[in-house]
Amino acid sequence: MAAESSRQFWKRSAKLPGSIQPVYGAQHPPLDPRLTKNFIKEHSKGNALPLKNKKASSFHEFARNTSDAWDIGDDEDEDFSSSFQTLNSKVAKATAAQVLENHSKLRVKPERAQSALSEMPANCKVIKSSSEAQLSRSPEDACMRNALHKQQSLPLRPIIPLVARISDQNASGAPPMTVREKTRLEKFRQLLSSHNTDLDELRKCSWPGVPREVRPVTWRLLSGYLPANKERRKLTLQRKREEYFGFIEQYYDSRNEEHHQDTYRQIHIDIPRTNPLIPLFQQPLVQEIFERILFIWAIRHPASGYVQGINDLVTPFFVVFLSEHVEEDVENFDVRTLSQDVLRSIEADSFWCMSKLLDGIQDNYTFAQPGIQKKVKALEELVSRIDEQVHNHFRKYEVEYLQFAFRWMNNLLMRELPLRCTIRLWDTYQSEPEGFSHFHLYVCAAFLIKWRKEILDEEDFQGLLMLLQNLPTIHWGNEEIGLLLAEAYRLKYMFADAPNHYRR
Repeated sequence: MAAESSRQFWKRSAKLPGSIQPVYGAQHPPLDPRLTKNFIKEHSKGNALPLKNKKASSFHEFARNTSDAWDIGDDEDEDFSSSFQTLNSKVAKATAAQVLENHSKLRVKPERAQSALSEMPANCKVIKSSSEAQLSRSPEDACMRNALHKQQSLPLRPIIPLVARISDQNASGAPPMTVREKTRLEKFRQLLSSHNTDLDELRKCSWPGVPREVRPVTWRLLSGYLPANKERRKLTLQRKREEYFGFIEQYYDSRNEEHHQDTYRQIHIDIPRTNPLIPLFQQPLVQEIFERILFIWAIRHPASGYVQGINDLVTPFFVVFLSEHVEEDVENFDVRTLSQDVLRSIEADSFWCMSKLLDGIQDNYTFAQPGIQKKVKALEELVSRIDEQVHNHFRKYEVEYLQFAFRWMNNLLMRELPLRCTIRLWDTYQSEPEGFSHFHLYVCAAFLIKWRKEILDEEDFQGLLMLLQNLPTIHWGNEEIGLLLAEAYRLKYMFADAPNHYRR
């Protein structure tokens, strides 16, 4: 019984060094892959981990040895100290010894270590890996560990707001508005204030990113929700918002009917899992808004109905339309301070813009999800042409593209990137023809090749899957997304109109 309790806790806990906890989006600090790999190799024969003696040779075996990628777990708030006592003390001590041994091998010169320490803030607040969070015993010890990590080329990760400064702030802390950005903002305002907005020109301006001040109206236009004629916009918004709340009055009570119970139950389960580390999305009022949006969409699209992952697609629209009414950072904003009319507008606009997006990729969510199957196969063909070494590495260790790229296609990379990066990415997707359905393929290919060195360094099936499910993008900002999109555009230019490039 004790061994089983230990095993179940180990699978669920993200607080223990070496725990195998699939990341729910990029909002979680990534696992330290070297520490995790060393720990698994050292202790795979013991009883404290639910791993077999041999490495996982198939995705099914890997899945049995880890908790479900969708499952956050209901026991995360259990008292850590009482649970830790159920673990084998030898395992905990051996892990700590392994970490200290790894640090001792760094051979950092004292003067370099002192220099790194002098650069640390007084309170030394950095985002830690799950292993560091447990092993740090004092503030001084924590600072030393972070200084040592800096010397071994791991990026120093300052605490970056997950949603704050969504539009203009880079991870590097660049000034929020430069002369060039002011010029671009003025160009947007001229386009949006004209009698008939030139949508082609608006797409061209939006491709490198949309300034926060004009993003809400720009997104409404690019998604096809608002007309280009300025005089018609107010009446269109009024009519569409009334139409949405007409759906609420007509259909929402049917959630209690038996034939809609499965749909409503799944939505009710998934809503708390939406960006679980951002306080905004844990507010009951926000969750009620999401439930209504998703339920109405599901019953109006019976060909697909609700599918896990669609809940994520509401969040960028909700944040962008909320930012229209909020000056400060929205991450911790209390929506109860907004008027009822404002909340209704945000809800209706989020519903219609999400519906427009899903209209272009609905085959991703119909029975058997054929759209995703095709996109994953296209990604495999594309990667085999642009980086044969990575492709052959996957084949050597029996890694199927569907095992990691399904989530990339299903959630449009939202689980792999911070929300601020998703919003910047969607600026380009909405300005690119078939951005969500076609250009996304090339973004995924560029994203995969971005990690080619780390991929080639992994030499077993489990290590590759752990890496691909925990890519370290928590510190990404506009600069990284800009480079990713540039590479994706290059790939599209080379391959989109040359189908024979896919084939050997």
